Amino acid sequence: MVEVGSLGRCIGCGQCAAVCPTHALHHSAYPTEKIHPFKTEDCPTSEQFLLLCKKRRSNRTFSGQPVPKECLQKIMEAGSYAPTAHNAQDVCYKVINSASQLQILSRFVADTYKHIIHILQNPLLKPFLRRFRPQYYDNLPSMLNVVAEYDKGNDIILRKARTVILICTDQRDFFGATNADLAYQNMSLMAETLGVSQFYAGFLCSAIRLKKGGLEQLLGIKGKIHAAMALGIPKVKFNNYVERPLRFEFI
Repeated sequence: MVEVGSLGRCIGCGQCAAVCPTHALHHSAYPTEKIHPFKTEDCPTSEQFLLLCKKRRSNRTFSGQPVPKECLQKIMEAGSYAPTAHNAQDVCYKVINSASQLQILSRFVADTYKHIIHILQNPLLKPFLRRFRPQYYDNLPSMLNVVAEYDKGNDIILRKARTVILICTDQRDFFGATNADLAYQNMSLMAETLGVSQFYAGFLCSAIRLKKGGLEQLLGIKGKIHAAMALGIPKVKFNNYVERPLRFEFI
């Protein structure tokens, strides 16, 4: 029997506990009840997993039904098993379910976009910004459209999603954005298996980047929001997948 867990260089990744074939290893972070054997044959085959990847789509047509709590928990649990740099395991989730809180998210995007549009259209700043921030002007038509639709009462930001999951990490996590994106991928595939529609809330995420710390302060969130997933029960289901080009080269 080997006792580990007090070594100075241990980062608690669990590799030793996962690979031990005889369960002879005791780790302070991974007691026996946290180590679960599995059979490889119980896992999806490569063909099954590839089909899941091929059929996964960003579905923005929601029926209006709430997403069951147990589905949300499974989706977040899948995210928690994504890799994190330095085994930080600091990814956490904020679940927005109430209509009033969802409205806060959409209004945050619209207000942020309006502020940025005002700056971009300032005749004194435009020559400078066009030269040094041309990507902002590439996205200006999209921001104008989001704001125009929002002012007409048409929310194309969340598209009637019943839940939004905000994916956060510690403010000081240098790899926080990468860790959140890795978690998102696991979550999106789990949502697909559960028949839950989801899409990456890109307008919300861009507004979060444009107004750093703004949404965290508005919602009282400690940490930094890196990604957002909008979810709902689908109104339309897809029965086909469309082939995509595979671009690669061996170097």
